[in-house]
Amino acid sequence: MKLQRKNGLRATALGALAISGALVLTACGSDDNAGGTGGSGEKTDAASNVKCEGAKGQLLSAGSTAQKNAMDLWVKNFQAACSGVEINYQAIGSGGGITKFNQGQVAFAGSDSALKPEEVTESKKICKTGQGINLPMVGGPIAIGYKLTGVDNLVLDAPTLAKIFDSKITKWDDAAIKKLNPDAKLPSTTIQAFHRSDESGTTQNLGKYLSEAAPADWKYDPKTKSWPAKGGQAANGSSSVASSVKDTEGAIGYFELSYATASKMSTVKLNTGAAAPVEATTENASKAIGAAKIKGTGNDLALSLDYKTKVDGAYPIVLVTYEIACDKGNKAETLPTLKAFLNYAVSEEGQKVLADADYAPLPAEIATKVREIVPTLS
Repeated sequence: MKLQRKNGLRATALGALAISGALVLTACGSDDNAGGTGGSGEKTDAASNVKCEGAKGQLLSAGSTAQKNAMDLWVKNFQAACSGVEINYQAIGSGGGITKFNQGQVAFAGSDSALKPEEVTESKKICKTGQGINLPMVGGPIAIGYKLTGVDNLVLDAPTLAKIFDSKITKWDDAAIKKLNPDAKLPSTTIQAFHRSDESGTTQNLGKYLSEAAPADWKYDPKTKSWPAKGGQAANGSSSVASSVKDTEGAIGYFELSYATASKMSTVKLNTGAAAPVEATTENASKAIGAAKIKGTGNDLALSLDYKTKVDGAYPIVLVTYEIACDKGNKAETLPTLKAFLNYAVSEEGQKVLADADYAPLPAEIATKVREIVPTLS
């Protein structure tokens, strides 16, 4: 099956989604594997359609913190179904995951941005007969969370966000913020802007949005995974940024939506030029992800996202997390487990649970292509 790479995927994205915004993942990482297993390979009700397909032993992986809550769900269900299997995912950031992958320390890496050409070249040393490829697995909005007592409905636009994160707007009652929120009682509180201290695809996606939607105010390299601006406060990983914002009056930061939802944190609505400000929801993110085009070649499914969309209801600060694996040259001892786990993650059931954790399931056309590629990994 060949994809029409120029074809917008909005319609398929909406068809693929059954969003349940009221469902929130709060502590999946600490949940027990309810129900357990009934013996080798026996499936539980929680993971009734998981196919273990020879999976065994331990599978090491690392990377994106933005997908951690989704990974926790997948790992829980997969291990409940497949006796004796351990999927070890370290949420250390996209940059750290890619480094570990290209050093041969993990079977796959999670990254919120596609491999750079030089990273693909480096991967050939590990993949031997092949190379690292980008397999989209989960999508969702990057929420801009904040803590400002008395203000629970905040609207910002790209230029204002750029100036806040670049330390050019430092007070909450700044004229630019007042103009966007004429009815809000904005205090003169100092803005505490938090960013990631580790290399992060989430940072990169936010940077791409600011570069494209506010080019006059954000002049940093949009390809960097490291925070480029001076000032602000740093924290390691999405969870630490979210907890820092939650605990700090006047704070603002960026992270995957599930962290904001789990903390019951207020999030910014974006003035994109559409008819009304757009809220960070999985459904609104899907409208932006659905317009993505595939820019990868062959079995590589790297996507090109439209950060400047003004479509009504489309939330443009989005990310798609890729699982990065060798197309050929995988280690024989971990290959069956790698394929079985990724097959489950991209399956209809694996994608369906994403909405429970405030992620957006893949558009149907992309999911179909990933399902065709995973079984061919060798």
